[in-house]
Amino acid sequence: MAERILVTSALPYANGAIHLGHVVEYVQTDIYVRFLRSCGQDVVYFCADDTHGTPIELNASKLGIPPEQFVARFHDEHQRDFRDFDVRFDYFHSTNSPENRQYAELIYGRLKDAGDIDRRDVEQAYCEKDKRFLPDRFIRGTCPNCKAADQYGDACEKCGKTYNPTDLIDAHCALCRTPPVRRNSEHLFFRLSRHADFLQEVLKRPGFIHPGLATQLQGFFEKGLSDWDISRDGPYFGFAIPGETDKFFYVWLDAPIGYIATTEKWAKETGRAKDALEYWAKDAPTRIVHFIGKDIVYFHALFWPAVLKVAGFHIPNEIKVHGHLTVNGEKMSKTRGTMVPARDYLEQLDPSYLRYFYAANLGAGVEDLDLSLKDFRLRVNGELVNNVGNLANRALSMLAGPLEKKLAPGRQEGAGRTLVEQALARVPEVREAFEKLEYRAAIKIITDIASTANAFLQTQAPWALVKKDAEAARADLSDAADVAYLLGALLAPVTPRVSERLFAQLNAPPLTFQALATAKYPLLDRTRPLGTPEPLLPRLEEDRVNAIIKAPPELPVADSTTPGSGGKDKKKEKKPVEAKTPEAQPAVPTTQASAGAGAGTGTAEAGPAADIEYADFAKVVLKAGRIVAAEKVKGADKLLKLDVDLGEGTPRTIVSGIAEAYTAEAVAGRRVVVVANLKPRKLKGIESRGMLLTAGSGGKDLSLLDPGDVAPGSDVK
Repeated sequence: MAERILVTSALPYANGAIHLGHVVEYVQTDIYVRFLRSCGQDVVYFCADDTHGTPIELNASKLGIPPEQFVARFHDEHQRDFRDFDVRFDYFHSTNSPENRQYAELIYGRLKDAGDIDRRDVEQAYCEKDKRFLPDRFIRGTCPNCKAADQYGDACEKCGKTYNPTDLIDAHCALCRTPPVRRNSEHLFFRLSRHADFLQEVLKRPGFIHPGLATQLQGFFEKGLSDWDISRDGPYFGFAIPGETDKFFYVWLDAPIGYIATTEKWAKETGRAKDALEYWAKDAPTRIVHFIGKDIVYFHALFWPAVLKVAGFHIPNEIKVHGHLTVNGEKMSKTRGTMVPARDYLEQLDPSYLRYFYAANLGAGVEDLDLSLKDFRLRVNGELVNNVGNLANRALSMLAGPLEKKLAPGRQEGAGRTLVEQALARVPEVREAFEKLEYRAAIKIITDIASTANAFLQTQAPWALVKKDAEAARADLSDAADVAYLLGALLAPVTPRVSERLFAQLNAPPLTFQALATAKYPLLDRTRPLGTPEPLLPRLEEDRVNAIIKAPPELPVADSTTPGSGGKDKKKEKKPVEAKTPEAQPAVPTTQASAGAGAGTGTAEAGPAADIEYADFAKVVLKAGRIVAAEKVKGADKLLKLDVDLGEGTPRTIVSGIAEAYTAEAVAGRRVVVVANLKPRKLKGIESRGMLLTAGSGGKDLSLLDPGDVAPGSDVK
């Protein structure tokens, strides 16, 4: 039987809204699943709300509603947010379900039969008024470290220190404020310590988990694996343990079982499998892949495999772990407004922008990902909008206009055919990068393909050929359209709605990785007319990007250029200085000298503006340009070598000292203002023919001036 692949994301806790930190994982997983499907793989993707436990019980009680009603609200909200971020599950279920109870009881029974359940007395806080044992979150008091009042029993929200509930000053029950007493209660433990050798073997399996994490997990073995407390005393929102009185499964026992329960629910509703065991039986021909955050590695890499092994279920083959999201270089914070709900983003922006940005920054490692709003805007505009989107719009608009939506037949030879065939030759690289979860490497190759195609159009200049040799122009533009079609296929796992728009404009069926394995030039059916072209995505505007962060009402509004920072620690992002008319007294912008103006790596100091005659100013020729390619200059940390389209047929080479503020990837496709009549000069052996204008004090504090959506070569006055 052919291998089937079952993919999961960690179960979101049904205790609040999905935020952009959560979205990292679900987008990462969704890209992987879409890629596998595009390759023709048999894959299913499951998730569910994690619904049990103390926090949900506590919050439901505060609202005076049953926990079932509380979690139902978030179940609907979570599904809506995932759907609107283009995350497509085969099934999204709930751990508070008959299927989850069925498998939790089955697995517990097998653990018990195997002799892996132990009974031990545990001392806990007890409220004599409410007649209940109190988990840490049901105990409040004064922090023993910073003396902050009304803190939880396990950690202080103000200073961050962790402690035992017995350390709290003036500890009291969170429900009735009665001081707790200490009582013993019998708890059930899973004997994890018995399975150390098995788990060591699992951690050594190739591909099971990132090698660095496998090494970190050795610390648990060195100090001795602790047996795991899997029971909680009632009242508790969860499943009652069979054969016990007033005992419930701890949420971390039944939560991962939700993966199996969701498979069961999907099988029964769709008929695509008899039951969950077709995927989860010990010897099932299944590859199980879990995507999780680095904060829950212990549960998934140690506790969960041991439970599955004893219960006779399929062990996960791979655990893909990602880092956390920071915003503007800082940990997400509700008080700073940077714990951004998914819905706040969706009210402002297309999800394609964020899906692209996440992919462009995600690798297979566990490093954190920073959502710098400035980098987000500049990179998406430079790569997705100005590079990929610009290629499609340039080619299709001209084909659909003067060339009447007709494509040229494929050519036997020539630069256009070479362009397409070289792009096709890079598909295996993209495929390998997606398979390895090196999304940023895949995006780099995709943007390289787009940049090469844009440079081809710039060199061929079909707009200049339309009137004197329409068929030559049609042939060049048709080959560029072929590359656009390929880019739509390569980006479909990342930005599916953008690819759908592109396929519709090409009037072509979706192109998949499976089809690309045997594809040849030309990719498009050249006998079919084009559809109606239009821009695939508008450029990201600064005010719309900043609007996703909403300062809490009780706090002052953060500086609009560094949302959430309170304007204290971050440098302000400067808006580009607008070009002034000669009649007005211009502000003197700080400009980046790239060639012919002295030092090629520094900035001109903006001192008092000296009066000049208009005739002097008129000598400076300012042109709108577009960066078609960029790379670091070897041996110069501050320099980028740029190919800039100024509407001259062949791009100019300009060496610019902006590398501290921008990466080469971030500027590709950007529109810029260029001093076009400076004398050429050599920098690091490279002849530079122009200077870019920027605003800012220099170094990392630079913003390229943007002339707007005007054709390269347009005058800036």
